[in-house]
Amino acid sequence: MTGPLDADARFTVATRYWTRLDDGRVRCDVCPRGCALNEGQRGLCFVRARQGDAIVLTSYGRSSGFCVDPIEKKPLNHFLPGTPVLSFGTAGCNLACRFCQNWSISKSRETDTLADAAGPELLAEAAVKLGCRAIAFTYNDPVVFLEYAADVARACRARGVRTVAVTAGYINPEPRAEFYASMDAANVDLKAFDEGFYRKLTGGHLGAVLDTLKYLRHETGVWVEITTLLIPGENDSEAELQALTGWVVENLGPDVPLHFSAFHPAWRLTDRPNTPPATLARARDIARGNGVRHVYVGNVHDPARQSTYCAGCGTPLIVRAGYEITGWGLTEAGACRSCGTPCAGVFEAAPGTWGSRRVPVRFRPAG
Repeated sequence: MTGPLDADARFTVATRYWTRLDDGRVRCDVCPRGCALNEGQRGLCFVRARQGDAIVLTSYGRSSGFCVDPIEKKPLNHFLPGTPVLSFGTAGCNLACRFCQNWSISKSRETDTLADAAGPELLAEAAVKLGCRAIAFTYNDPVVFLEYAADVARACRARGVRTVAVTAGYINPEPRAEFYASMDAANVDLKAFDEGFYRKLTGGHLGAVLDTLKYLRHETGVWVEITTLLIPGENDSEAELQALTGWVVENLGPDVPLHFSAFHPAWRLTDRPNTPPATLARARDIARGNGVRHVYVGNVHDPARQSTYCAGCGTPLIVRAGYEITGWGLTEAGACRSCGTPCAGVFEAAPGTWGSRRVPVRFRPAG
């Protein structure tokens, strides 16, 4: 889009991760895509744009909707299990996944999608009043609204509320440090373990995501879990699953939980079938065979493979039926009651009781 930028000044803020180029364009430096923009143009993500000689964020404080969800829906199985999380997203995404499962929000190019509004302090206060232990940046990738997410995370930390990033991990090192400085947990979408897949089906690159995972695991205190959506014929071969899970153990350690989720035809990849449950089970077996201690399947009904087991003795530690917790075998210190083996994660003395409820929350219209 060229010409005068169509952006609401009430929700437009300055950013600092950009570079003026010799040809007169301004490059956004938040993610490896590096969109180089002329006046009035928006980046691929839609919400970051050039205004004057700088890059601005045009969706600060705006949301496509707020909802209280179970934390397991993010999915996070080892972070405050059973508790409610206040979830929201904005619009746009910095990847171009042909198989996007949430395309109505992440692929949105309409500001009308951003129908609700709330500032950082209001969100932190709302989380406390609603009994939410955390706020999750989700539905679309929070990397694209970095300034808003970082401010919300800081406001939450001041109120004792945790924050969660649900992200593809496609971000450059300098903004990455700011983005995660006040975050408590992240679920990173590792879409495949093949550069060709990333180029063809996401428009991105694998290496940047792997760098983010290593950074989170070794240079921060952020709790990390990983999700891979298994697409039949694209990223579900035994060789790729062996490589992916072997890399996780070697580079991140055996305690980072993996979630293998079932694909459903969506957006621009509708010529693939749903992922068979047997494929998810096989992926889980491969991961466990390579030493990953906690592996889950998602988007299917499979309580046995969605529960948490002790890495020492195999005793069920967290028994799940969908998003409901029906059994708890952890001590107050987060160890197995049967053998004393610690379970990696962020746990409290008892699980939450939120269950599978999904409760929409309204703040004020953004118009």
